[in-house]
Amino acid sequence: MDGPVPISGDCAPRFAGVREAFAANFAERGEVGAAVCVIVHGDVVVDLVGGWKDADRTQPWEADTIVDVYSAGKGVLATLALQLVDAGALELDAPVGDVWPEFACAGKEPATVRHALSHQAGVPAIREPLTTDDLWDWEHMTRALAATEAWFEPGSRVVYHTNTYGHLIGELIRRASGLSPAAALRQLADPLGADVWYALPDDVQARCAEVIFETPPALRAAFERDASSPDRERNMVALAYNNPQGYGSQGVVNTRAWRAAEVPAANAHASATGLARIYAAILDGSVLTPGLIEEASRVQASGHCPVLGEEIAYGLGFVPSSPRRRLGGPRSFGHFGTGGALGFADPDAGVAFGYAMNHVIPRWQSTRNRALVDAVSEALR
Repeated sequence: MDGPVPISGDCAPRFAGVREAFAANFAERGEVGAAVCVIVHGDVVVDLVGGWKDADRTQPWEADTIVDVYSAGKGVLATLALQLVDAGALELDAPVGDVWPEFACAGKEPATVRHALSHQAGVPAIREPLTTDDLWDWEHMTRALAATEAWFEPGSRVVYHTNTYGHLIGELIRRASGLSPAAALRQLADPLGADVWYALPDDVQARCAEVIFETPPALRAAFERDASSPDRERNMVALAYNNPQGYGSQGVVNTRAWRAAEVPAANAHASATGLARIYAAILDGSVLTPGLIEEASRVQASGHCPVLGEEIAYGLGFVPSSPRRRLGGPRSFGHFGTGGALGFADPDAGVAFGYAMNHVIPRWQSTRNRALVDAVSEALR
């Protein structure tokens, strides 16, 4: 459909630059459908939606539209685990095997909850050959993960657990609380009015935007690497992306099966407002204690990551702000998702931010989310 891009919602005058950047994303940067929300000290100052839910551009993005935000859901998942740390049901420096005995084998015995949360647990890929149908079976996936021989000594390096993170942290949550990640998320999100989900019911699926996934050649090459390579590191990276084939949503992202499944590293579905509300609750102390927030948002591990092919730094499930991926002030923390989705909190400015979109472009940071984050920072000066 040709014609003006529909944009609706509210924006406080001080944050007019955010609306301008949001509109420019459609006019100049190829945005198809998206939403952005900014909450400052508990007040919603930006809550905008625009564009289209579908590739044919026939269905306008609405206030209740949700979309797969990919790894932006990792920050939410980590928050669920950190709530259990606050409650004493998990201990950061206790072995994963204390709550998940089957995991403590094949070189993974030293792995702690801290290692798991900060991508140091040694299992960025599953070794047992799996099919996409296995992805719909939580027990099968977690058994295969628990049986996997460690790729490196836990705690010795940081390697992004791009897809296994969801089953690793999700099973820790299930073992410590008795709740699946989806059920634990409802306990967090429902009281906050936060539209963030794993395992979408049918009536919620009806509100989903179509993901338009344009995989660039470099990333496609990573997805298609030969998992039988004799090179251990290449083998690890290939399996991280491809075992099972649909682990990162390839070929299944817009299906009912994908949306209904629990694949928490990659298939959280959310609105921008939902992401912002969760980070706002973190900031106001109603979700996590201040001391744990401070611990979780500082760098726990850093180094070169072969899965992402770059230097990374991780807190306890959160990506701390850095010169490469600046969020807000220096103590900001959050998580990006494939294609640019983003949720973060800036404790110094009292800002909670959410951005969700359906046109997936390379990696995490994009000109689109950068323009929005910069506009928020400018408005706060």
